[in-house]
Amino acid sequence: MTSVLLTNIGSLVTNDPAHGGPLGEIQDAAIVLDGGTVAWTGRRQDAPAADSALDLGGRAVIPGFVDSHSHLVFAGDRAEEFAARMTGTPYSAGGIRTTVAATRAATDEQLTANVARLVTEMRRQGTTTVEIKSGYGLSVADEARAVRIARQFTEETTYLGAHVVPAEYADDPAGYVQLVTGAMLDAAAKDARWVDVFVERGAFDADQGRAILQAGIARGLQARVHANQLGEGPGAQLAAEVGAAAADHCTHLTDADVDALAASGVVAGLLPAIEFSTRSPYPDARRLLDAGVTIALATDCNPGSGYSSSMPFCIALAVREMHMTPAEALWSATAGGAASLRRTDIGHLTPGARADLAVLDAPSYLHLAYRPGVPLVTQTFIAGRTVV
Repeated sequence: MTSVLLTNIGSLVTNDPAHGGPLGEIQDAAIVLDGGTVAWTGRRQDAPAADSALDLGGRAVIPGFVDSHSHLVFAGDRAEEFAARMTGTPYSAGGIRTTVAATRAATDEQLTANVARLVTEMRRQGTTTVEIKSGYGLSVADEARAVRIARQFTEETTYLGAHVVPAEYADDPAGYVQLVTGAMLDAAAKDARWVDVFVERGAFDADQGRAILQAGIARGLQARVHANQLGEGPGAQLAAEVGAAAADHCTHLTDADVDALAASGVVAGLLPAIEFSTRSPYPDARRLLDAGVTIALATDCNPGSGYSSSMPFCIALAVREMHMTPAEALWSATAGGAASLRRTDIGHLTPGARADLAVLDAPSYLHLAYRPGVPLVTQTFIAGRTVV
């Protein structure tokens, strides 16, 4: 294996506390990549020799984004539903069933091609790790194939048979929960790392969610929860109760919910592209941060409530609408996402970490929020190899 020196970096964000500040930022920096991992970081003038060198011309380098919540295995779109929301129709979870019908009708090849297209979009925007959920099949065969397809693109695959109750079980939700915790789980578990449940009105209640999560945990999966998106509810506290890695959405939280997240160490996944696309209130990230809760920013890319694959867009929204500083937003989109996935090898650029990084056509990470909508990522590296 050969080493490469990336040099003449205007600003290098490492997320390494050893370099000071929340981001471990180094000015006039360099980084050495070797064998797919980070070998060294520091000032350019102190850089060791490497087998080759690449001058980045004063551009900024940041850790690759870790998108810890997405729904990429689907067919069709719901553009008309979006248009209706923009004219006043409120968002509800019921639109998921529209995508279920299209997804069930799609071939494996069509679904795989769509995931590949979206993952490529993400990489072009600096995302180096993405979690992908099932949840648009809602049958044994379709949920199993969704997780299997997702596994082609990421290790972070999530079984979300408990997205909503499908139409054929509308009169028998208990029977559907039995399916989700039985035959469907049996079929999907071998390709999944996580189990998730949408605890929300119109989806699953606390008792159903607990049963689903406990069944997944018993099969060796780790837990995640869709929590408190449409209103106050039991999701966040259920996540704390079962030891989930993350409670995602967290739009409507009581003081008790915030306390439970802080005490348990459950990461709060905030998904601002959803609020943007549904015209819903944004979660108050400052309230969570002040309480000591770890935050992850993610896209929740999906065809219904928010069809954006852009982590830079989420950073801009978090700064503008959720009371985060640019540094807090970037940390949450990188190290915070890694914490949500319980990963220590990504989300930072320290010696021994996987060499996942993005090069910005800007002198500083501040431009991610300062210049929203501008395609600033010029190169994306995964395990030391350029993928964009």
